Amino acid sequence: MFLGFRLGDIIEVLSGRRWRPAEFWREVRLRIARFERLGLKSGERVFLPFGNRIEFFAEILAAWRLGACVVPVDARLTAFEIATLAAAAKPRLAIVDDETPTELQSSLAAAGVTVVATTETGDEERHADRIRLDDEALILFTSGSTGNPKGVVHTHRSLAARWISLQQRLGTRDFERTLCLLPTHFGHGLICNCLFPWLAGNDLYITPPFKPDLIMKLGAIIDEHEITFLSSVPSIWKLALKIARKPEKGTLRRVHVGSAPLTADSWSAIRGWTRIAQVCNAYGITETGSWVAGLVDAGCPAEDGLIGEGWGASIKILSARDTTVEFTPDLECELGELGFVWLSTPALMQGYFERDDLTNAAVKNGWFLTGDTGYLDEGGRLVLRGRERDEINKGGMKIYPSDVDAVVERFPSCSDVCTFAIDDAIYGQSIAMAVVLEKPSNNDIRALFAHMQDQLAEPKMPQKWWLVDAIPRTSRGKINRELVRDACLTKPTLDLARILNEETLL
Repeated sequence: MFLGFRLGDIIEVLSGRRWRPAEFWREVRLRIARFERLGLKSGERVFLPFGNRIEFFAEILAAWRLGACVVPVDARLTAFEIATLAAAAKPRLAIVDDETPTELQSSLAAAGVTVVATTETGDEERHADRIRLDDEALILFTSGSTGNPKGVVHTHRSLAARWISLQQRLGTRDFERTLCLLPTHFGHGLICNCLFPWLAGNDLYITPPFKPDLIMKLGAIIDEHEITFLSSVPSIWKLALKIARKPEKGTLRRVHVGSAPLTADSWSAIRGWTRIAQVCNAYGITETGSWVAGLVDAGCPAEDGLIGEGWGASIKILSARDTTVEFTPDLECELGELGFVWLSTPALMQGYFERDDLTNAAVKNGWFLTGDTGYLDEGGRLVLRGRERDEINKGGMKIYPSDVDAVVERFPSCSDVCTFAIDDAIYGQSIAMAVVLEKPSNNDIRALFAHMQDQLAEPKMPQKWWLVDAIPRTSRGKINRELVRDACLTKPTLDLARILNEETLL
């Protein structure tokens, strides 16, 4: 079904442009002809340093029809970063739009890549159908733009496996009119939020990613276009819950939130805003084609970190934290026992692009080591606790930053928080946090401290606090705790002891 590309309409929310399937296929044929004129061959790669507009999707389907592989990249990267990725992926062509920075285009040209505007198609139309299931279809770089890039390679087979498993588990009715607010250069936004519903024949509404003025109008956008589904990340909701009015027409049927475990309070707040119970904390990993686990029926009580069952995937919680050990039954954790999350799915990546070392470190006998920690509850549902690399080892005691974050987020005037490790001469590591408060005052800080003391064991209490205006996030809406820590260490800490002693500093 999905390899047949049964398309819905595709609409740009801001411009109002709408391409129906017949018009879309004509634009694909024009691009096939252009690619052929430029000599693009099967197996070659095409850079797409733009996204979140209709032409982006036409370029993908045209390249795929010719047997080529597409490499979406974030146009907000620097020229140096783009050159680094180009040196790794060796694209034959790069397709740009009118907003692609000139210095980025120059960087690609200097790397020997032919740069072409997406509007440069000519009038000739050509048909092609060179898709083979095990050919490379998509490379998504997840890190290393400044050195040693890490690119996830998906074939047409792995992508189709993801979409088919989602259709079998979730159906396609709820996705009738899908809204994408996420960037289209990574798996969550592209593979699942956009391509899954659209290639199943549903209408896709796209916007520029993470624009505060759009999020402010989110309820109105949902009502105007009668949106039935949208996916998202927690940072969208931190803003939407404060500034956007609720949708009123009642068209929403399902909402996904990915990229990080949801706290029960955040989950409940999103349900309240959307006016639906079907809000799912979807577990998505680029290496598994994004959404790999969640709740089919998301109407259950909200719980911190609850994900659900595998969607076309088997889930194991093992005590093994690397791929060098042999799997034996005694490695498998009991229900409720915390361990490392491993996944097996036909949607697993082919591997990391030209990085067998990374692939071998992450995959063993078809099982992928996610780097996440969690457990299976009594119902066999996955509950996430956090990333292994985020784990804080305080004198041998393992502390998960997400546990601290969850408590702080429940404080009424907390807008955002990030807990992280800092070096400690006695314990090796200790705990610190950056926090955003709506109206910071000494009274608020003392109240937050009391709130945390009431809900956190003493060893989990952050020893150093930074009061900040905002928590920076990646283009995927995720927090990089190390980067937050590094930024905080250049600034003075909050003089918590004096504030708790009621000395007025703010």
